[in-house]
Amino acid sequence: MLSGLQNGSDIRGIAITHEEFQANLTEKEVQMIGTGILAWLKETKGLLGRPLKIAIGHDSRLSAEMIKTSLIEAFMKEDVLVYDTGLSTTPAMFMATQFEEFNADCGIMITASHLPYYYNGIKLFTKSGGAEHEDIDVILEKSKAVDSSLPNQGVVEKKEIISLYAADMVKKIQQATAEELPLADFHIVLDAGNGAGGFFAEKVLGALGANTAGSQFLEPDGTFPNHMPNPDNKEAMASIQEAVLTHKADLGVIFDTDVDRAAVVAKSGQMINRNNLIAVLAQIVLENNPGQTIVTNSPTSSHLKDFIEELGGKQVRYLCGYRNVINKAIELNEAGIETPLAIETSGHAAFKENYFLDDGAYVIAKILMLLPKLKREGKSLSDLIDNLKQPAEAQEVRFKISGDNYRVYGESVIEKLHDFVKEVPGFTVDDENEEGIRVNTTETFGSGWFLLRMSLHEPLLVLQVENDELGKNKSVFTKLTEYFVKEERLNTDKLSEVLK
Repeated sequence: MLSGLQNGSDIRGIAITHEEFQANLTEKEVQMIGTGILAWLKETKGLLGRPLKIAIGHDSRLSAEMIKTSLIEAFMKEDVLVYDTGLSTTPAMFMATQFEEFNADCGIMITASHLPYYYNGIKLFTKSGGAEHEDIDVILEKSKAVDSSLPNQGVVEKKEIISLYAADMVKKIQQATAEELPLADFHIVLDAGNGAGGFFAEKVLGALGANTAGSQFLEPDGTFPNHMPNPDNKEAMASIQEAVLTHKADLGVIFDTDVDRAAVVAKSGQMINRNNLIAVLAQIVLENNPGQTIVTNSPTSSHLKDFIEELGGKQVRYLCGYRNVINKAIELNEAGIETPLAIETSGHAAFKENYFLDDGAYVIAKILMLLPKLKREGKSLSDLIDNLKQPAEAQEVRFKISGDNYRVYGESVIEKLHDFVKEVPGFTVDDENEEGIRVNTTETFGSGWFLLRMSLHEPLLVLQVENDELGKNKSVFTKLTEYFVKEERLNTDKLSEVLK
């Protein structure tokens, strides 16, 4: 019953019944999951035979209180000290396992990232890092109903963490810049999307001297009334872009709901997300350390690879999924290949120097550390990526898959596409790829590439197409239509819309 709540290395479900969906993450399921978490910590993480300390925080979602209360009810049946941290962020909940003031055995974040308001979920951390897919397997397998006849043994203590987390961030930026108020000459606007990141305006930017006038949507509101809190969303990015230009700010910052993802907008209004954000962070980590490797997910621009190599670095394109890129970076470091950064185009980024923690606020901190230096040199953030060539066209089409065993079917569609590509002059398979099929396009198809891969969690095939020649994407889509229309289980309506 609970296995359907697994979402990679997280737990996620419908917490509020919606017109299209019946709730499957209610008090009952959450309490059961609480027993599974305790069993996992004791039996798998070696914490058997002693009291446990668990810190629980949440973002602004409407169902957060219900999930927190249900978890605590399960934990109270055993010898557990629960720190209720209230409104918190995902990276802060990991730091609850590291800060001496908490020293928690486990940090729990209640969030469903940028998904609609009726979703919610649970992310878990121990002192060694985030939970893996296999850990969620164990938790859900060991979950059982709470024995209500047992007396409560645990204790709950309210203990706010955001102020401690923010102060730690401020200290790191001050140390890196050797200034107490390194942002005193900067006007920076923040868009928190009504999620949990509103604290950053006052407790970090303001504390470092920045003018934050014009910051927007800082108030927590789980209905997300203004736009989805998602740095990978066009509407959200357009909103912070408009705020930067309207207020003539030096920088715009945007977070997702739980602050594990971020993006920025330069003074010029240039959106620095996706490939652009990777390029900026690559420049930061490679400036004094050429020869190092950066792990990204698969759908990055071919021009990004050239950009990183020109900086003296190397890019490894790996599987989508933030845990996948982080684990690949850890694996490379263990093999002696210095890899300081793992990052997805969606904005998930983790630095080796920061526990390989998926931390949007730390991404912004790295950029803030750089701003005073750029100003002294008469440069802007946009100058850092002047040499990153931008494609003339970039489009994405998602094909819904009908029927059972969608993943097996989707992988067969990808595999058969290899044979189709071999017969098309101007299509060449790119072997430097770990996910789906990536094809370089030339001749009548312009100069570009396309990638077909399975969605991580949904019954979808995702097709991404980029080209340096305006109008040539259409020729690529037209040719691929010959292949996709033969697949009866694929809904090609979106492809038809693009061709129109």
